[in-house]
Amino acid sequence: MNNPENQIEEIVNRETRAWDTQDVDLLMTVLHPDMVWPWPKDNKAHDPMDWVIDWGRYNYDRWKKGWQDLFDSHKLVQNKREIKLIKVSKEQDGAFAVVDINTLWIDKLGKRNQWKGRVCKIYTKMSTNEWKMIMQTGVLEY
Repeated sequence: MNNPENQIEEIVNRETRAWDTQDVDLLMTVLHPDMVWPWPKDNKAHDPMDWVIDWGRYNYDRWKKGWQDLFDSHKLVQNKREIKLIKVSKEQDGAFAVVDINTLWIDKLGKRNQWKGRVCKIYTKMSTNEWKMIMQTGVLEY
């Protein structure tokens, strides 16, 4: 498991398991304490001028509550994820993964919330030698 590409793949797969099982504690294990997560208004908003940043810089309690609220108020109908590319810096301390996703949530009123397209998950290696996701683009169709 020393291979950085394998470590990044494990993190992507762990995050997928967290969504699949709606395990907020598992989801929190992939996130860096300095993470920021902007989102496009929809999957065609390639211009970041149209993006939003609802939660600000990572805050364990606030982010955990936000994801738990999603899990409690929505049913996960579909969560398909496919890693398309993993790149690691020559210094082996930074990496990104390109992942195609198709995730569908439905709330209690039947309203659909679909995340469909491609994301770029950006990772940094911590001083503990553990990788954490420090940023992710929102879901965009290319």
